[in-house]
Amino acid sequence: MISEQESKLLMALLNAGERRPFDEIMADFNSKFPGPRRFRVCSAISILLESKMTLKSTQRLVAFAILHQNYSSQQHSSNPFLSLLVNAACDDEAEKYERSFILQLLGSTNSGSIKEVLKVSAADYIKSFDPSLLAFPQCEQLQQQYRNKVHPEPFNSIFKNTCVKNVVPDPDIPHSCNENSPEFELQPGVKPKIGSGDRNEMITELLQNLSMEGLGPRWIRPLPPRLPIQKTELVWLNPDNNHELLWDYGMCADTSRGAAVRDLISKALKGPLVPGQQEQVLVELENDPKLVYHCGLTPRKLPELVENNPLIAVEVLIKLMNSPEILEYFTVLVNMDMSLHSMEVVNRLTTAVELPTEFVHMYITNCISSCENIKFKIFSSKSKHSVLSSPGLQKQLDYLGFLKPWNERSSLSLI
Repeated sequence: MISEQESKLLMALLNAGERRPFDEIMADFNSKFPGPRRFRVCSAISILLESKMTLKSTQRLVAFAILHQNYSSQQHSSNPFLSLLVNAACDDEAEKYERSFILQLLGSTNSGSIKEVLKVSAADYIKSFDPSLLAFPQCEQLQQQYRNKVHPEPFNSIFKNTCVKNVVPDPDIPHSCNENSPEFELQPGVKPKIGSGDRNEMITELLQNLSMEGLGPRWIRPLPPRLPIQKTELVWLNPDNNHELLWDYGMCADTSRGAAVRDLISKALKGPLVPGQQEQVLVELENDPKLVYHCGLTPRKLPELVENNPLIAVEVLIKLMNSPEILEYFTVLVNMDMSLHSMEVVNRLTTAVELPTEFVHMYITNCISSCENIKFKIFSSKSKHSVLSSPGLQKQLDYLGFLKPWNERSSLSLI
C-alpha cells in the first residue's frame, strides 16, 4: 500500500496527537508527503479507521483531521473521503467526542471556529470535551445536508461483508479490560504482560504488506467449455518445442585416413592406375570397408571408373552392396554404353555376389540390343559370344531360361 518509510512517518504523525496541536501536525503532513502521494496515504488512513480497534482515540482524531484538512482548500464535493466523515459523524456507537470533532470539522456546529479547534492537541480536546454543550443533529438531517456533495458509495457485495478481517481482537486481553490502557504497552526494563505488544509496529507492518480489507471468498470461475471446431475454422497449433540435444559423434573425427584413397580414386576416374597404386586402393578398402563411403565416388562417376579401372570398380561395388545407394549404381551400370570393361565388371560381380534378377535381365537385354545395332557383324558376333562365354552370366541365363532361345538366334546370325 505505502512504503516502510511512509508508514513510519504516518504513525509518528498519528502519535503526535498526545502533545502537539492539529495544525502543527497538518503542517508536518504537507511537508513530509508530496502532493501525488497524499491520496495514497489518506487511503491508508481510511482503511485504518474502518476498525475501531486499530487506532487509539487520539490517533483517530488526528486521522479524521488529516482526511478533512488535506482537502479543506477545495469544495466539499472534491473530498473523496467526505462520505467516510459523514458516516462516522452519524455513527451512534462511536464516542461522542469523536462525533463532535468530526461535526466541527464539517462546520455543522456553532460551538467554535475550526481554527480554534485545530490549535489544541487531540488529548487536550478529549479532556476538555463537554457533551452537554453540543447538540448532535439527526443522522437524516446530516445526510440530507451533504447528499449532493457526498460521492456515491461503492457497491458492497455479500462477499465483502462476510470476509475475514485482518484485524481481530487479541484473545489474551479480557473483554472487561481496555485494550488502549497503558499497562498493555511495552515498557523498557519491565516484564511484558500477557497480551502486550507494540501496536505501532503492528500497524506499520500491516500498511506495508497487507490489505486491511480482509480475506473474502473468491468467485468460482470454471473454465468455459471449448466450442466445437468448424470445418472452415483454422485449428490453433501448439507446437512442441521440447527439442532433444543430439551428440555429433563425427565432431573432431580424423578425416585424414581416407585422403590417400580419395586422391587415388580421383586419378582412377581420369585414367588407368599403375599396378602399385591399384594394389594400394584394394588393400586400403580391404582393411577399412567404410572408406568406400568417403572415397568421393558417386553413381554419376561410375562409368568413368569402369572404363579406366574395372577391377577397382568391382571392388567398390562389392563394398557398396549393403548401401542404400547400390540401386542407383546398378541403374547407371545398366544404362551405360556396352564395352568389354563393363561386361567384365558385371561378370566379376555375378561370381562374387548375388545380383538382383531384374538387373541381370535388363543388362543382358541391353547388351543384345547394343550388339544388334553394331554395323560390323564380325564384331557383333564376337561381342555376343563374349556375353555368352561369361561363366557368371551363363549361370544367370540358365537360371532365367534365356540360354536356349538365345543360342538358336545366335546360330542363325553366325551363318
